[in-house]
Amino acid sequence: MNQIWMRTVLIIFGLAFTPLAQAAVDSYRFAHVTISTPWYIFIFLLMGVFAPFVLMVILAWRNAVRKTTPEITEEGPKSTHQ
Repeated sequence: MNQIWMRTVLIIFGLAFTPLAQAAVDSYRFAHVTISTPWYIFIFLLMGVFAPFVLMVILAWRNAVRKTTPEITEEGPKSTHQ
């Protein structure tokens, strides 16, 4: 009885960990360095790091242009005299 239980447990563990072993073998393909790896790194950095900087420059430029133009109110251009 003990041998049957032990075999059943081993079979269950074998079936449970087989997909993990398959995933580990598949992950080598993604971890392996090839000639196209620098391009993947560049694309990742472009989207994750450089895009926020571009957005920051656009927003700062827009804000600077908006501050240099005189505000038009219903009375006319904003006066600098107090």
